[in-house]
Amino acid sequence: MNLHIRSLSTFVLLSLLLLPACEKFEEFNQNPNEPTEVSADVLFTSAIRSSLNTMVTESFLLGNNAAQLTAKTLRTEVDTYNWNAFPTVWEGLYESLTDVYAVETLAREKGNEQLEGAAKVLRAWIYATLTNAYGDIPYTEAIGGADNNFTPAYDDQAEIYADLLSELGRAGDLLSGAGNIAGDILLGGDAAKWQKLANSLMLRLLMTAGDQLANAGDQFAAIVDAGNILTSNADNATLAYLDGFPNQYPLIPLKTGDFDAVALSQTALDILNAHDDPRLMRYARPNNDDFSDPTSFTGAVNGANTGDCPKSGSRLGVQYWDDPNLVQASGLGLPTAEGIVMTYAEVEFLLAEAVEKGWITDDAESHYKAGIFASLEYHQVDLAPFGWNTYDDFYDNSGVAYSGKTDIWEQKWLALFFHGLEPYFEVRRWYYESGYSWDGIPFLEPSCQNLNNDQLPLRFLYPGEEQSLNNANYQAAIEQLEGGNDQNARMWLVQP
Repeated sequence: MNLHIRSLSTFVLLSLLLLPACEKFEEFNQNPNEPTEVSADVLFTSAIRSSLNTMVTESFLLGNNAAQLTAKTLRTEVDTYNWNAFPTVWEGLYESLTDVYAVETLAREKGNEQLEGAAKVLRAWIYATLTNAYGDIPYTEAIGGADNNFTPAYDDQAEIYADLLSELGRAGDLLSGAGNIAGDILLGGDAAKWQKLANSLMLRLLMTAGDQLANAGDQFAAIVDAGNILTSNADNATLAYLDGFPNQYPLIPLKTGDFDAVALSQTALDILNAHDDPRLMRYARPNNDDFSDPTSFTGAVNGANTGDCPKSGSRLGVQYWDDPNLVQASGLGLPTAEGIVMTYAEVEFLLAEAVEKGWITDDAESHYKAGIFASLEYHQVDLAPFGWNTYDDFYDNSGVAYSGKTDIWEQKWLALFFHGLEPYFEVRRWYYESGYSWDGIPFLEPSCQNLNNDQLPLRFLYPGEEQSLNNANYQAAIEQLEGGNDQNARMWLVQP
C-alpha cells in the first residue's frame, strides 16, 4: 500500500513539474497561419458550389432523362422507371445544407442581414428540391448534429412548403438590410438580384403546389404585382465555372464512356426537328461534327436496351464536355455550360401559365414568346444553319406560335434542359394535372418497355440508411404515404 502511495505521489509531482513545459509545447505547436474557424464567405462559396455541383450531376443522371430530354444508353434504370433512392441527391444536398446553416448563424451573429438573406434563399432552393423529390423530409430538425440530434423527425410536405414561402419572404426583407454578400459566386454579391431570385422561386413553388394551396393564385398575383422578379437573362441565377479543378464544370472530367452513357433523346430530337429549332445545335453535337449541318443528329429512345428501343443517339452539346479530338465550345465562341438555379426564361413561362390558370390578368402569348426568346438568347443559338433570320422569324414560321396551355408546357420543357431536377418535377406536375395520364401531355408518352406499367414514378425512395439509422422517424414518414416507401406513392404535391 505504501509503495502505491509513494508511486502516486511521485507521478503527481512529476506531472506538476512538467505542466509548464507542456503548455509551452502547445503554444509552440500552434500554427499562427492556420485559421481556427472558417469565415462565412468561405462557407457560402462552398455551399453554392457543392449544391450546384450536385444538381448539375443529377441533371445529367436523373432530371433530363426522367423527363425524356435526354436518354441513358447504359444503366437505364431511370428511363425504364425502375427507381431507387438516388442517394447522391439526398446526401449531396444535405451536406451542402450544413454550410448554409453555418453561414446563416455567422451572418446573424455579425448583423449581416444581406448574407443571412442570401443564405435563406439558397437554403429554400435546396429544401424545395429535396421535398419535391422525396415528399416529407427532415426539415426543422435537420442538420442538428451540433445539438446531438442524429435522428431528425420528418416534416409534413405541406408545412414545409408553407415555411419555404415564408422564409423566402423573410429573405427578401433581410436583403434590403445592412451588410454584404461576400463569397457569392452565384450572383456576384448583388442583393437586388438575390431578392429577384427569392420572389421568382416563390412563383415556382406556388405553381408546383398549384391547387394544393388554397390561395396559390392570390399569392402568385401579389408577387407579380410587386414586380421584383427576374426580368432578363442578366438576372439569371447561374454559376459560371472556371477552367481548372476543383472549380470546373462537373461533367468535364468524365471519361468518354461515362459521358456517352447519356445522349440526346429521340423525343427531344423529334420536337426540335419539327420546328427547325436552333437549340438542337446547342443541346447536342452533330454526329459529323459539322456545325453548319442541322441534319446530322440522331436520338436515343428512353427505355430498355432492345431492338425496339435503340439506344444510340447524338452526344450532348459541346458546352457540357470537351472532346480534345473534336470541335470544342471555345472553338465556337461558346462558354462552358453553367450550373442553373433559375433562369428568366422559366419565369416567363410561369407567367404565361399563370395567365392560362386565371391567376393573373395579362397576355399569355407575350410571356410565352418572351420565354422562347430568352431561352434562345441564353444558349447563344446560331440561326443561320436552320434558315432563320431573326427570333421573330423563327417564332412566326416554325410552328411554335402560341395556341394554348400545352404549347407553354412543351416550350418550357425544352427550355429546362440541364435545370437540375426541374424538368422531371414539371413533367410530373403535368402528368398529375392530366389525371395521372400521359394523354394530357401531347409531346410525351411512357418510356419504351418501362417496368412501371406505363406510370410515371411520382417520387424517389427514401435512402436505405434512413431505415437503419433513423428508423422510428422513417417509419412514421412512410406511414403517411399511401403505398409506403414506393416510387408510385402520392405525396401531398400530387394527391387528388
